[in-house]
Parts: sequence; C-alpha cells; structure tokens
Amino acid sequence: MRIAIFGLSITSSWGNGHAVTYRGLARALAARGHRVLFLERDVPWYAENRDLPSPPFCETVLYKRIKDLSPRHVQAVREADLVIVGSYVPRGVQVGRFVLDTARGVRAFYDIDTPVTLAALARGECAYLEPSLIPAYDLYLSFTGGPTLTRLEKEFGSPMARPLYCSVDPRNYYPVRRAPQWDLGYLGTYCPTRQPVLSRLMLEPAQGLSDKHFVVAGPQYPANIAWPGNVARVEHLPPPEHPGFYAAQRFTLNLTRADMVAAGWSPSIRLFEAGACGTPVISDWWAGLDEFFRPDEEIIVAASSQDVADCMTHMSEPERGSLARAARARVLESHTADARARELVAYAEEAAGHGGEQRWSA
Repeated sequence: MRIAIFGLSITSSWGNGHAVTYRGLARALAARGHRVLFLERDVPWYAENRDLPSPPFCETVLYKRIKDLSPRHVQAVREADLVIVGSYVPRGVQVGRFVLDTARGVRAFYDIDTPVTLAALARGECAYLEPSLIPAYDLYLSFTGGPTLTRLEKEFGSPMARPLYCSVDPRNYYPVRRAPQWDLGYLGTYCPTRQPVLSRLMLEPAQGLSDKHFVVAGPQYPANIAWPGNVARVEHLPPPEHPGFYAAQRFTLNLTRADMVAAGWSPSIRLFEAGACGTPVISDWWAGLDEFFRPDEEIIVAASSQDVADCMTHMSEPERGSLARAARARVLESHTADARARELVAYAEEAAGHGGEQRWSA
C-alpha cells in the first residue's frame, strides 16, 4: 500500500505527542510492507529541536509551502492508495483542499485532537479544518471514540468516522531495571485545563507527604507555579529517555485535558507508554476508560488527593507488581502501533469499498 501523510511533525517530538504517534504508526506500516511518505511543514520551532531528522522507516519531505513540493511528490500524493491529513498541520485547510483536489486514493483526516477540533469548529476558530471539508474526506480517523464518532457522521456529515487511538511501540517502550527515584511522576506538556487536576492529584499529595518524592516532566509550564520542595522538574524528556523515566517511578500519573474528559473515550498516549514500561498508572476518570483498562486490576482511578495518597502509602509491592503486569499485558494485546496499523489498513479497505477483499492487509 502507498500511503502519504501530511502530519504536524515526525522529525521533532518537542512539545507535541504527534511525533511519537506518527513514528510508531509509520514504522509498523513499513514493517508490514507498506510504503509511507511523510510530508512535514518546515517551521522554526521543530527545525531547532529535531530528535529524528531522517526516520529510517519512511521517506520524509520538509516543505515551506504546498506549491514548493516537487513534481515527484505531487505525483506520489496523486497516486497514493491512502492520503492522510493530520490535525494541527500548519495551513491545514489549504493542505486539505490540495489533497482533496489531487489524491485519487482514499482521502482521510486524522484527528489526534478531536474534542479540541470540534470545540474550535464550534467557535469558528479552527485553523486546520473547516466544516465543509469533513464530508469531502472519505474517512475521518479520530483519537476519540464513543459518541463522538456518531456526532462526526450525523452532525458534520463524515461518510465514515472510525477510531484510531494513540498507541505505543513496544520496541521503544519496555520495562527497564532501575531503582525507583520518585514515588509519583507525571509526563506531559503544560495545559491550562490539566493544571488544576495536576495540583489536586500531585501537588496537594506532595505537600501532605513530605517523605515522598515527586517529579513533573514537560515543557511550557509558567514560571509562577509554586512547586513543593519535594517535586522535581524536568523541562524536556526526549522519547528515548521515557522508559528509564517511567522505571524510576513507583507510580505514574495520567491526566486528561478537559475537552477530552467531556468527550470520553480519549486515552492518552502516556497510558499506553507507562503500561508498556510496566509502571503502575494512577489516572483521573473519564467515560470509556474502563474499555481500555480494568480499574483496580490494570489501573488505579483517583478523584482526590486522598485517593492518591492512599494508593501510594497502602498498596503493597506485590499488589503494585500485579497491577503493572496486568496493564502491560493489556497494552501488548490491544494498544500497540502494529495493532493500529492493522486497523488503519482495514479502515482504508472499507473506505475504498473493497469490503472483505482485504486488498492491502498484510
């Protein structure tokens, strides 16, 4: 299968989770024999922070403007079996129109930020998608499942909306033997709607558990945040360092943006990363979470600082180990990049009208 992807970034993971998703998906597709062309707009923010400038599993093209694409790459888009435009792509509306006018294969929009996108569309402020484009895409791939998929079809006119959740590449995320350095950690870029939950589920427990050690890793946190003395800060953590970071935590915290909580069925990539690394996860609650992990068996759900404190102080090491093993088994069974690659190809076959023919499945 020939696949072209216009995505936010695959070369830089700085301040975005898109790169990890695209890397895992492209690598898994390539391993199944598919050819992937990734087209990324060359912008200063990512140009200055490229941790994978030339991915070995796909052809990567950096472009300034659509009209600067070479005739060869325009032809590749035209002849691809599947062309995907991702959310948050700079000038994504223009890119989408180019794809819809040029591509002859299945045209798909991949929304890694679905609730954010729909909220921005409602305000008339979405820079990368217009309501008129949604019915024109053959396939709407969404990081959010559940009722949102029905809404995309019924309210916005998508001919076919399907979930393509985030995932993890087990070759990059796996258990590492390392002595615990922190009792609870969190990995995530600053988000205003997540910060109150971070305060409730980490900073408040940290203040009450002075003998415990905490860490928050991620960029863009305001300088005026008052971090308790037992909360360490890491400004940026490159993906290759994630497994060691998870291994250094007795528990890791998963937090969800308000839009994602409201929509439900919006798992964070950190859930699957931590699970694959064998680190027990404490998470906030949102509708659909129990379809991805079984509460109290594969994940701990916390609503208050006391819930977190109780888990950290009362869960035995055998219980903690059992939780971690069960979560890792679930991730490896259902939430790997290879699983998503198989789902993507099946959706493309469905959108192309091949039905049970499985023209591209490998």
